[in-house]
Amino acid sequence: MKLKFLFMLLLAGMTSLTAQTTGSISGKITDKATKLPLPYVNIVVKENGAVINGGITDDNGMFSVKKLPLKNYTVEVQFMGYKSITANANLTEANKDLNLNTLSITEEATTLDEVNIVKETSTIEQKIDRKVITLGRDLTTAGGTAAEIMNNIPSVNVDQDGKISLRGNQNVRVLVDGRPTNIDPAQLLKQIPSSSIKKIELITNPSAKYNPEGMSGIINIILNKNANDGFNGSFNSGINFGITPKFNNSLDVNYRTGKVNFFGNGGSNFGKNFNNGFIDRRDITSNQVLDIVNDNDSYLGKIGMDYYIDDKNTLSAYTNQNYFTGKGTVNTDILYGPETGFSNISQKSRYDTDNHNNTYNLAYKHKFEKEGHTLDFEGNYNTTRQNQLGYYDTTVGDTITNYNDNVADKIKNTTMNLDYVNPLNDKTTLELGAESRLIRSDNTYNTNNPERQNSLYAYDVDIYSAYATLGQKFDKFSYQLGARFEHYKSDADFNRGATTFQNKYFTLYPSAYFTYSPNDKNTYQFSYSRRVDRPSLEQTKPVREFSTPLVTSLGNQYLEPQFTNSVEVNYTKMFGKGSSITGGIFYRLIDHEISRILYPDETTINTQDQIMSYANFNHNNAFGFEVSANYKITKWWDIQPAIDFSRISQKGSVSILQPGTIDDYEPELKQVNVSAFNARLNSNFKVNPRLSFLLFGFYRGPVNGIQNNSKEMYKIDSGARYSLLDNKMSLSVRFNDMFKTMRYGFDALNPYPQTGEFRWESRTVYFGLNYMFGGGKNRALARKQRDDNTKQGGGGMF
Repeated sequence: MKLKFLFMLLLAGMTSLTAQTTGSISGKITDKATKLPLPYVNIVVKENGAVINGGITDDNGMFSVKKLPLKNYTVEVQFMGYKSITANANLTEANKDLNLNTLSITEEATTLDEVNIVKETSTIEQKIDRKVITLGRDLTTAGGTAAEIMNNIPSVNVDQDGKISLRGNQNVRVLVDGRPTNIDPAQLLKQIPSSSIKKIELITNPSAKYNPEGMSGIINIILNKNANDGFNGSFNSGINFGITPKFNNSLDVNYRTGKVNFFGNGGSNFGKNFNNGFIDRRDITSNQVLDIVNDNDSYLGKIGMDYYIDDKNTLSAYTNQNYFTGKGTVNTDILYGPETGFSNISQKSRYDTDNHNNTYNLAYKHKFEKEGHTLDFEGNYNTTRQNQLGYYDTTVGDTITNYNDNVADKIKNTTMNLDYVNPLNDKTTLELGAESRLIRSDNTYNTNNPERQNSLYAYDVDIYSAYATLGQKFDKFSYQLGARFEHYKSDADFNRGATTFQNKYFTLYPSAYFTYSPNDKNTYQFSYSRRVDRPSLEQTKPVREFSTPLVTSLGNQYLEPQFTNSVEVNYTKMFGKGSSITGGIFYRLIDHEISRILYPDETTINTQDQIMSYANFNHNNAFGFEVSANYKITKWWDIQPAIDFSRISQKGSVSILQPGTIDDYEPELKQVNVSAFNARLNSNFKVNPRLSFLLFGFYRGPVNGIQNNSKEMYKIDSGARYSLLDNKMSLSVRFNDMFKTMRYGFDALNPYPQTGEFRWESRTVYFGLNYMFGGGKNRALARKQRDDNTKQGGGGMF
C-alpha cells in the first residue's frame, strides 16, 4: 500500500509537470420542464472513466471547473431525482476555456423516494456565513422534541433548565422559518416535534442584512415544506419511554396543482417529564431536596400556500399556530440540623401555564428580466398570550401559609421587510433593504401574598433599520461589505407611571466578509460583525419569574442593551466521497454585558432570602475555536466528529458573607474566566440498504462560573433503523444515555458554600415510525429562499 501510494504521488507530480497549460469547463444546468436553473447539482469531470475533478452549481445553476490539463473529458451531470447526462469536453490550445452553455436534465420516472426524501444520516454543510445541519433519521430519533436533539448539534448546548447556548453563550437568537416567535427559547424547543424539523442553521457571525440581535449568533429552525406536484406527504409517530411514556406525532402534506401550491404541517407532543435534585449547604447542616414534575401538552401547526402569478411574480402566505399547556409541580423540602435552631421548611408549588403563539406571514416576490435581480416584500405578525397561575403552600415548623399569584403576558410583534437584490454584473451584487419592527409587551401580576404587590408593566420597542451590502467575486477571492443603520427606542412603564424608563439611540452595525478559495477543495474565510443583545421582557419586568422559599427572581427595567464586536476565521477542506472538515476561531469584545446578580432581599425579615436579577457590566471578552468533520471511512461506515472550546471573561455581583458575622451579606463584584469544552461523535453503520445502526457520544467538560462551578457531563446513545415497503416506511429505535451518566452537578462558595446535583430523564428508549405517501414529483421550482433565511446575491458569497 505504501509503494502504491508513493507511485500515485509520483504520477500526480509528473502529470502536473507535463501539463503546464490548463483550461476550464463551465456551463449552466436547468430543469428541462420548467426551464429554471438548478442549484447544488453535482458536476463530475472524467477522463477514460476515472474521476479527475468536479464541482457543484451555484444558486443560479452555474458551474465552472478550473485548472484542467488540456485533454478530452467526459462531463457527467448528477442530481438526485433526475436522470444523469453526459457531455463531451475537448480542451485544446485553441479552446482552453470551454463553455457547454445550458444543459437541461429531466426528472426520472416518479417514485416515492424522490418525492419526500428523509436522509438516513444527518449532514453538516459549511456555507460562507452559516453551518447547515440537514436532519436525518439519526437525529430525528434522538428524542421527541427539538430540545432533545439540540445537544447532538455541534457548538450547541441545552442545560438542565432547557436554556440553549451557542459557543458557550446563552445570548443567542432562535428563529423558526427565519422569523421570531416571541416564545422563550427554552419553552419553544420543548414544543416543536423533532419530526417536523427539516434542518437547523447556525449563523454565528451574521452579516448586516440580518437583525443584529444575539451575541453568539442565530439558530434558525426550518420546518418541513415542499413544492411537489400532486398530493404527497409523510406521517411520523414516536413514543419515548422514560419514567412514563411521552408521545409525539406529526403530519406533513402538500398539494400542488397548476399555479397554486398548498402545504401544511401539524405536530403534537405530550407527556410528563421528571427532574429531581438536592442542594447541601456546608456552612450549616442544611439539605434542600427538590422534586419537579412537568406535564406538558403542545400542538404546532403550519398551513400556507404559494400562488405563482407568472414566471416573474409569486405571492406566498402561511400561518404558524402554537398552543401549549403545562402543569408543573415543584416540591421543596429544606431540612436543618438541630444545632442550627432553624425550623424545617416544606413548600409545595404548582404552576398552570397556558400559552398561545400565532404567526401570520405574507410575502411577495418579483423577478426582473436580469438573472438574480429581485424585489421581495414580507410582512409578519406574531402574537403571544401566556397565563401562569402559581399556587404555593409553605410549612415552616408548625406554621402553614399559602398564597397564589397570576402572571399574564401579552406580546405583539409586527415586522415588515423590503429587500432588493441587483447583480450589477457577473462579479458584483448590490443588496438594499429596510425593516420596521414594532413590539408591544404587557404584563399583569396579581397576588394575594401580603409581602408582594399587584402590578402592571408595559415594555414597548420600536426599531427602524436599513441596510446595504456590496459584494464582488473574482477568480479566487470574494468579499462583501455591509452596514445596517438602526433607530431604536424602548419605553418601560411600571404601574401606570409610578416608574418609567426610556432608552433611545441611533447606531450602526457594520459587517465584512472576505473569502479566498485557491481551488475547489480549500476555502478560507474571515468575517467581522457588530451585534446587540437587547433586554427581554423577562429580564426587565420587576415581577417574579420564579420563587422558592429562599430565592425570588425579578427583572430589572433599567437594563441597557449589550453590544458585541465579533471576528471569525474559518477554513473548510473538501475530500473525496463527500467528506469535509471545517475549523474556525472567534473573538468577541463585549460592552455593557447583561449578567445575573444575586443580593439579599431587604423586604423580608429572613436574612437568608435573596433576590436574583440582572445588571449591566463593563467590557468583557470571549474567544474560542471549533472543529467539525464529515468523513466516510468505508462504504458502510461514516463518522461526524466535532469539538468546540470557548473562554469568556464574565462579571457578576454576588453576596459575600462578611468576616466575623453569620448573617451580614454584602454584594461584591466578581470576575472569572470561564472555559467550556464540548466533544461529540456521531457514527453510522450501514449493514444493507434496509438496515443501519448508529452510536453517538457526548462530553461536556467542567465549567467554573461566577457563583457555581459545574461538573462534567457525558453520555452514549445507540440506535437502529429498518426500511420496508419499498422504502415507503421506516422503523427506528434509539437508546439514549445507555449508562445513565447524564447529570448536572455543581459546587459553590458564594453566597453560601454549597453543593448540589440534579437528574432528569436522560435514559430513555425512543421508538419511531415514518411513512411516506403520495405520487407527486418535484418540479424544482426556484422558491423564495426566505424559508432558509437566505437570499440571492452578495457577490457570489450568499
